[in-house]
Amino acid sequence: MPAWKDGKLGLPVKEAVKLFPELNDYLDGRRRLDFSNREARILYNKAIAKALFGLEIEYHPHGLVTTPVSRYLFLKTFLRGGERVLEIGTGHTAMMALMAERLFNCDVTATELDEEFFEYARRNIERNGAGVKLIRSNGGIIRGVIPEGERFDVIFSAPPYYERPTRGVLTEREGVGGGEHGEAFSVRLIEEALDHLKPGGRVALFLPDKKPLIKAMEEKGKELGYSVRDVKFKVGTRWRHSLIMKK
Repeated sequence: MPAWKDGKLGLPVKEAVKLFPELNDYLDGRRRLDFSNREARILYNKAIAKALFGLEIEYHPHGLVTTPVSRYLFLKTFLRGGERVLEIGTGHTAMMALMAERLFNCDVTATELDEEFFEYARRNIERNGAGVKLIRSNGGIIRGVIPEGERFDVIFSAPPYYERPTRGVLTEREGVGGGEHGEAFSVRLIEEALDHLKPGGRVALFLPDKKPLIKAMEEKGKELGYSVRDVKFKVGTRWRHSLIMKK
């Protein structure tokens, strides 16, 4: 498991500063990092991606500041190594697609809707010398995006999960899932996934600790014939869910 030399899955700020000296501009008198500053968060997470996971990541100036540790912990809940996988909505970093290939030896296909995010993802894949197959989704989720007959061991996503646009760190495309509890996008995903999973294949969704959303997705998954398992894990002070559905 990737870990810093103290055995913990994280990176001391003083070590991050060695990788990106610009972080000195965001330290207070006690050498603590100002995580309220977006640029500081970007630099720190770039350092984690590089030091722990061997990835060179560039972030879009207005996209979500994806945290490498949370994405790695999510992938660990369902990947065993060597699977053929599809990521829906890889985002501007393509971080999970890159981790799946590099750390889990997966054959990875990934999609992205946003034109600017697609270009950032493409460049991140190139700068890391990865073989991830990147597809522009043009508004679809799986149907009409992935050729008929293609099958995967795992289809995974960190889907949008807000009911409506919200002020904060997410763009509308990143954040709004629609539906009563933000579940509409995820429901479409698990419906369409049925035609593209191998026998015994799985769907995995990275979701927040939002009980109505989790319940709605568990119920829909069972209705569609999936066996459903909810793996709850903690990243820093926040709880996250890996909702795993087996065909």
